[in-house]
Amino acid sequence: MVIVLEDMVMKFQKLTSAFVLVAGALLTQACGSQASPTDEADQGGELNADGDHAKTGGSSKDAPSGGSRGAGDPIPAKCTVKVASASDLKSVKAGDVVCFESSMKKARLKISKGGTTDNPITYSGEDAKVDGIDIEADNVVVQNFKMSKPHAPGIWAQGNNLVVQNNTITKPVEDDGDGMRFFGNNIKILHNTVSGTSNEYGHADCMQTYSDDTPPSQNVLIEGNRCEKIDNMCLMAEGPNDGEGDGKGHSDHFTLHDNFCETLEAGQTIMVEDIQHMTITDNEFAGSMDKAIGLDIGSTYATVSGNKVSSKIGYEVGMDSTSKKGYKGPKPGGPP
Repeated sequence: MVIVLEDMVMKFQKLTSAFVLVAGALLTQACGSQASPTDEADQGGELNADGDHAKTGGSSKDAPSGGSRGAGDPIPAKCTVKVASASDLKSVKAGDVVCFESSMKKARLKISKGGTTDNPITYSGEDAKVDGIDIEADNVVVQNFKMSKPHAPGIWAQGNNLVVQNNTITKPVEDDGDGMRFFGNNIKILHNTVSGTSNEYGHADCMQTYSDDTPPSQNVLIEGNRCEKIDNMCLMAEGPNDGEGDGKGHSDHFTLHDNFCETLEAGQTIMVEDIQHMTITDNEFAGSMDKAIGLDIGSTYATVSGNKVSSKIGYEVGMDSTSKKGYKGPKPGGPP
């Protein structure tokens, strides 16, 4: 009986070993028939300015729209100070969360007091009535404001370590008709909605920056915003060495990610002049202009990837010869 059992065990072990060998061979054959990640990358992807393959993924006209772009419900704010007049703002200090009485008279809000890097001052506008906002301070957060027909620009943000988030600007008037302007280092513009800018007042952009009597800008994140029914451009960004600036310093390292941009009258949705290291990814461009993006006047080391471009737009990227260096993205379709 023992001998019979031992014989049965030996036969079972042999059958198990054979099964493992056959399964391994089949698995190896199946894996070998698939292309490696390197092979797939060699078959497609983006082109650099010279028509060669770049390392970043391609843009798509069928990419899904971002549902969370633009301003939403108010960001919860635990108010430490509640003000009823502009004079009350003189007493705020680092780390405060400033809220506004609904009875406060409607006027342009001027923010000249900021906090520290670790303890910024937050100005939260759930109940505020404002005719636009001027920020000229460092270490400030501005959120939850809604303004209709403010004096343009709806928000002027000048300073370092600024966050402008979850604000709504509708139909700004006068001046150039812009929704927002920004200047400085380490600026975040997040989940705002700007709509209805009108070229009746000039060239009415959703957002603009330049550098003549204002500082150049670095380390700027523009993410999750909604620019709709914009007569001019979603973003007009000009550095200090574009021929119109003051020639002082450099504007660089901008990221434009996951925004909705609708342009009605301009020849492009985004125009970049003398901005280095510009990253433009996963945005949606709507309209019927010549191109989505213009890279001009030494806007080198740009990266463009993953954007959804309307079929009515002629081509995604236009570029001049001075902006080719370091470019990664779809092959330029024409001039900027």
